[in-house]
Amino acid sequence: MGPLRPIRRWARRLLPHTFAARLTIAFSGVVALTLALVFVGVINRVDDYFYNLQVNDLQVRALTVRDAIIVSLAGLTTDGEPIVTPTDTLNPAVAAFLANPMQQRILADDLAQADLQVSVGLITRDGSGRAILVPAAGGQFSAPLQAQPRPGQARDNIPYNDQGPDAVQQNSLFEYGIQVRLSNPYTYRASTLAAIFSLLVVIAIAGLLLSVVVASLLARRFTTPLRRLTEAARDLTEGDFARRVAIDPGNPGSTEIIELSRQFNQMAGRLDESVAIIRRDRDRSRDFLADVSHELRTPIAAMRMFNELLREGADDDPATRVEFLESSRQQLERLDWLAQNLLELSKLDSGLVLLDLRPDDLRTAVESAVEQAEPTARRRGIELSLHVAGRPLRIRHDPQRIGQVVSNLIGNALKFTASGGRVEVDVRAVDGGAQIEVRDNGVGIDTAELPRIFERFYRGSLANEARGSGSGLGLAIVKSIVDMHGGRVGVDSRLGRGASFVVTLPRDPRQVERSAGTGAEVRPASSAANPDTIPERATEVTDSSSAQPPLLNPEAPR
Repeated sequence: MGPLRPIRRWARRLLPHTFAARLTIAFSGVVALTLALVFVGVINRVDDYFYNLQVNDLQVRALTVRDAIIVSLAGLTTDGEPIVTPTDTLNPAVAAFLANPMQQRILADDLAQADLQVSVGLITRDGSGRAILVPAAGGQFSAPLQAQPRPGQARDNIPYNDQGPDAVQQNSLFEYGIQVRLSNPYTYRASTLAAIFSLLVVIAIAGLLLSVVVASLLARRFTTPLRRLTEAARDLTEGDFARRVAIDPGNPGSTEIIELSRQFNQMAGRLDESVAIIRRDRDRSRDFLADVSHELRTPIAAMRMFNELLREGADDDPATRVEFLESSRQQLERLDWLAQNLLELSKLDSGLVLLDLRPDDLRTAVESAVEQAEPTARRRGIELSLHVAGRPLRIRHDPQRIGQVVSNLIGNALKFTASGGRVEVDVRAVDGGAQIEVRDNGVGIDTAELPRIFERFYRGSLANEARGSGSGLGLAIVKSIVDMHGGRVGVDSRLGRGASFVVTLPRDPRQVERSAGTGAEVRPASSAANPDTIPERATEVTDSSSAQPPLLNPEAPR
């Protein structure tokens, strides 16, 4: 194998490196090899055919020469003398006839058209009765061919021997025979083979040129889409994620190439979507970090200020010290609450939280959440009521998480409802699942702010001081949990007329085929609605800002 390596390297350098050139050479090489095999096969078969044809022609010539000699010799012995004597001696008249140059020219040049050898003698027979010629004394003659060849004729090295002499009866006791041998005859075989060879060469050259043209066209047909794919891939690597490969449906090209182009376009489309999602996630992550930094900066700045004031002597006044300590406690609680909510929302968004779905009565989880909120409602002087269905609402859900949803919604309602107001919680069955509605008659939400209330840390411009408390992540957690259940959360509100949040849960989240939307809806309240109630019918508008999974769509609550 060692000595062959330089040869392989040399051959590798000589061969072209482009796919189109290699495909053209390969296709043309196959055609050339096929033509060569056909060429050799045809020439051999044609040569054999003409060889056999010429042998048959020489046999006819030999028989013609022999018949002519027999007829001529019969006329020479009219006086009864034998052609060959019993002592196997040729008649002198016959010898003179055969030695005559004119007769030899007629026999060799006209009849045989070949170098001629004639043997005359007695006939003997072997045990099987086959005639055997015994040449007579002076009975062998030869005449070389001297005539000029006719157009297309040439000497051919095809010898012919008469297979057996024909016995000629010259008397009752003796018979003689004549045997003819031809060599180097004039034939048309060489010229015919040359003409056929030339024709095959022309056909082979034309076929080879045609194969090169066809191979080049086919190679270009195959390599052009591949070149387009290569250019598109190069553009993708350079950041042009909108690059696509053009597919002509009317072009009957290779099915594999068309399918490859289609798959490439699908891959590029998904890559473009993924990059867009990553970019949006990056931008939203920046905004989210900025919001978190802002939220953390406020309590930290307040506590730093309290600490500096106390160090400067503000702790000499007991009332001031108590006030600062109380404010510091509130800021610490706010930090702790904010950290807990951020951790909870991060777990929900990252998928670290697995729902404990079980077929259970939904009323139990809602009643537990309402009972936990009753002390806060009583302390604030707000009426909290629960309306549940008269029969169990058994759906598959995570009771702890649904309780968290209801607790957050009730907490928001209590926070934005003044003393003397009321908060109502309804649980009812609907087609395919159940609904939980939490409504209040508090400050409400401006219609312009409704599409953004599920964004993290969003603050409405017209809200009262109640909007400054809490972590600002409650509704984001609500929506994430509802999304995990395959449900939807909707809001119906108007500034000054309270708000209503409706959570719709399916009977079995595992059977819900979720779409790209997260299911957040906003429903502006009717202008004719009672300010103390929330209208039950309103136009629903899907929140287009919630079209991504929670992890890539940081949104904030009310």
